[in-house]
Amino acid sequence: MSRTIVVTGAASGIGQATARLLRDQGDRVLGVDLRGTEIEADLSTAEGRTEAAEWITEQCGGTLDALVACAGVATPGETMVRVNFFGTTELVTALQPLLAKSDAPRIAVTGSISGTQPVDPDLVAALLSGDEDAAVGRCAPLLETGSGHRIYPSTKSALAQWARRLAIAPGYADAGIPLNVVAPGVVLTPMSAPLFEDARMREAMATAVPMPLNGHAAPEDLAEVFGFLISPANTHVTGQVVYVDGGAEVTVRGPEVF
Repeated sequence: MSRTIVVTGAASGIGQATARLLRDQGDRVLGVDLRGTEIEADLSTAEGRTEAAEWITEQCGGTLDALVACAGVATPGETMVRVNFFGTTELVTALQPLLAKSDAPRIAVTGSISGTQPVDPDLVAALLSGDEDAAVGRCAPLLETGSGHRIYPSTKSALAQWARRLAIAPGYADAGIPLNVVAPGVVLTPMSAPLFEDARMREAMATAVPMPLNGHAAPEDLAEVFGFLISPANTHVTGQVVYVDGGAEVTVRGPEVF
């Protein structure tokens, strides 16, 4: 039976691959991105998030079966905080009433192996408190002091913690809504392409994210995992951070962390 599924970041990369997989299996996909999708909305703004939620509500007829949140940016700064964290969390919250009406509602959001790396505690705290102004305000000092590289892992660490908290909060597990995080290692997407053009960055990635199982991933590899987590077949997996990283997380953190 066809299901109605929202995919953010559907114009490229993992979001595009996931949207394609779902359409190929007969689902109706409502893609959200800046351009080239069913709805063109800027998730870095409160207005864009509201616009997306209103449009989705209209298009799905009041019931939504699943949400896959893949929208994200890789350039350190305010937009990274606004899109990577609040562009996901606020949309999840806005769409929860629609999901709760489905017979098999599911949510999966995009984390990252980088969420296990050093973060900025003040930024993570601001994100988890839902204070967008404070989180955005923390970016300038980090960039000015040469710590801008901590913004991305901070957004992904906070997102994973937020999802794990919410997964067992009222309105989610008790409403039959699994909520999980898919955390990729290095994925060959347009967003990561500039990194591979820099020899120093390639070496740094190999050191920080060693992937002994099959090397770097393709977007389609992630799409398959998203496809299961949001399928009716997933009845009991929730609150999990699923590392799709070729063994990077266990290599870096060790087998005693689980």
